[in-house]
Amino acid sequence: MSAPSFEETLQGASPIDVYRHTMSVPSLRRYLEIKAHHLLSERDWAEIRVIGAYDRACTASANEKNDKLFNWQRPTAQAHGDCLVIKCFPGQDYVRHYALIIATYLSLAGRYHGQVDYELPDESTCAAAVERLDLDPSGDDLVVLGWGLGHFTDPGAWVPGHGYAWQRAEHHGRRVLYLGYQHSIWGDTAGRVVSRLAALGARRGVYVGKVGALDPAIAPNTCLATGDTSILDGEPVRWRNVFADLDGQPDIRHGVHVTSPSILLEDTRWLAGQDGCQFVDPEIGHMGRAAASSGIEFGYLHVISNNLAAAYPADLSNERLSHVLERRARLLDRIHEIIRLRLRSIPRYSPAGGTRP
Repeated sequence: MSAPSFEETLQGASPIDVYRHTMSVPSLRRYLEIKAHHLLSERDWAEIRVIGAYDRACTASANEKNDKLFNWQRPTAQAHGDCLVIKCFPGQDYVRHYALIIATYLSLAGRYHGQVDYELPDESTCAAAVERLDLDPSGDDLVVLGWGLGHFTDPGAWVPGHGYAWQRAEHHGRRVLYLGYQHSIWGDTAGRVVSRLAALGARRGVYVGKVGALDPAIAPNTCLATGDTSILDGEPVRWRNVFADLDGQPDIRHGVHVTSPSILLEDTRWLAGQDGCQFVDPEIGHMGRAAASSGIEFGYLHVISNNLAAAYPADLSNERLSHVLERRARLLDRIHEIIRLRLRSIPRYSPAGGTRP
């Protein structure tokens, strides 16, 4: 049997019902405007195709905020006549998520007419993109990756790689590798990053990021989230938790996490089905499953950035307001303190085999 043609692998992307979403329509509109490539508003394209390809040589989005160290690169675009091709870092969740962003963005502008489709990258394409990570973490006691890493590190010590940068530090005689990506490692891509790190020799990893709260009582940007379980594709995933000993601290919430492939899919019907879950993001379940499969420890320690179950002034559309940044900076200080305290109890690694005194 011959391989399917490119056209046979395309799927149409339809806009979501914005009135059923857990974000208000004004907030959702702002969120989409922040994420959408600027070429989408410059003309009406006959076709918009979203694919998995990391290509910084074509047109970057004018909406990129390159005053950040990491996670600032957005999907790029390339015009082919009346067709606009949007290129996302190869990950199935990210490609679909971005196609939903575009379809809904155009719908809110009254310009959607079925012109958005996407092609999910195959596993070999996704894996090859992540395998560009070329480090040796086998001598590190801990790998810390994710968001806010500039808050923990020397700004002049980052070593660039292919879409990422890294540096090392030593705390309490333990060596820490900090790893950040300029592009998004959304959803399933984050799991591949953990698998890649484990294959390269990492023994434990920590993911620092942001989660949404499903408990209406938790105000955004006031506390941290952690846990050892995520619901992924309807099934619980558990891992050996780096932060298993954080019980009883008033600024830390423990709970069951649910992994959602796209913020656009988190509507009120979805929320009603999340009984027993306290947090949501696209990555943690994939990362925890990859860590468990690879036999390494994993933990997440995230700022609770928004609340899906109750309306608060802070949400995903206004994250760069000064008072939001100030509160998150204090929470990042707390995360750094917890990581450094946790390092004290990790047996120091000896390259000769075993631990060192």
